[in-house]
Amino acid sequence: MNTSCLDAGRRTATLAMATAIALTACVSDPVTSVLEQPVATADLALTGPARPVPAEAWWHALHDPQLDQLIATALARNPSLAGSLTRVRIAQEQAAMAGAAESPQVTLDGFGYRQRFSENYIIPPPYGGGTYWEGRLAFNLNWHLDFWGRQAALVEQSARGADAAALDAATVELMLSSSVAQAYLEFARARRLEQVALQAQAQRRALLDLTMQRVGAGLDSKAESRAAESNLEQSAVDIEQARLAAAMARNALAALTGTSAASAPVLTTPTLDLDAALPIPAALPVDLLARRPDVRAAQLRIDAATAGRHAARANFYPNVDLVAYAGLSAIGLDDVLQGDSRMWGVGPAIHLPIFDAGRLKAEYRRSGAELDAAVASYNESVLRAIREASDQSLRLRSYEQQLAAQQRSLSAAEQAYDMASQRYSAGLSTQVTVLNAETQVLAARRQRTQLLADRASARIALLVALGGHFTQEPAR
Repeated sequence: MNTSCLDAGRRTATLAMATAIALTACVSDPVTSVLEQPVATADLALTGPARPVPAEAWWHALHDPQLDQLIATALARNPSLAGSLTRVRIAQEQAAMAGAAESPQVTLDGFGYRQRFSENYIIPPPYGGGTYWEGRLAFNLNWHLDFWGRQAALVEQSARGADAAALDAATVELMLSSSVAQAYLEFARARRLEQVALQAQAQRRALLDLTMQRVGAGLDSKAESRAAESNLEQSAVDIEQARLAAAMARNALAALTGTSAASAPVLTTPTLDLDAALPIPAALPVDLLARRPDVRAAQLRIDAATAGRHAARANFYPNVDLVAYAGLSAIGLDDVLQGDSRMWGVGPAIHLPIFDAGRLKAEYRRSGAELDAAVASYNESVLRAIREASDQSLRLRSYEQQLAAQQRSLSAAEQAYDMASQRYSAGLSTQVTVLNAETQVLAARRQRTQLLADRASARIALLVALGGHFTQEPAR
């Protein structure tokens, strides 16, 4: 390629750029506005200090190796998490495809076909009017010159979408570990209620034996013995209900860990430390919104929608591409590889929309609606995060107070039961007094088991509401 050809190419490219810039003055910008605005964080009453980040495997604080194994299995085999990770890979490859479009694209194309050349075209006789083979082999270059930032906006949109997909996977992972912990907690609750029911059964059997002795001694009637038998049978109902709840919890754990109830390993008695103190703040922390992956994902989708809106606006301006080719071309396949068959070409290509029946304006308005939807979704995520964290904080504080009062109630009920049993054995009290005292003790024991499990559940739920162990830095 000689110098004169290069100068001609530069002049042509400069003229094309000048023409494109001049043409933009004839393109009117579409008029539309964004309706939704992100909620102001200053109005959300997040006043607590930034909280310490829990350990990544926060469930280890509950001191139950069986729970640790269940969560590890769920994270490795759960279909929901696998689907989220697949969507991350798809989004990342889409971002890579968008980024590749910014670079020059080079292809090698070739063809050979037989054709009849027109007698009234640029090819003179003897080829004009004849039928010959035509062959071509050439490298082709196409480079989109992104003057208006459309391609850069598309790259930004894809990148932010990929980041949001990764945060979606982090959200699923957090929710999955929480769901396994909560289901395991229900299993532990059921097993402990079963133990309470078994203790009640033993007490009621002892009471029945004592009643039968008193009936034999003429101190009680058949009515007292039938009442004692009824209470003993009721304990069997309580035991079966607790076992049913445990079986349902096992089924839930099997589904979460990607197995079936039939093939799931047999669970031993949980060793959960229900008094374990997970790192929970006293007030809603100021870094709550930055700590939750779902809120960060919603924020990134606003960024992606904003970039998409910029790309839609850039569609109203001329597209300028630099195109070039170099290769071999000849009439007759025998001459294709000859030196005299070489050819080349270089120059700009301009595309400017003139009339499209309103398609570009509709696309731009749609991008505005998508941005509004992303902002609305972000606001919903923020308000949901505040509500969930606030609700779980209230629950946790209430359970702490309830447990303190309930412990006093349980102690008093147990003392009353012991006294009533002793008086009944000595013939100083009736069976009704013993049964009433026993009812109070059993109710208090069940209530304490429930409250301990509810408090542990609230701790887990609050930890998740505050973002769990999520620590990803905001996207740049």
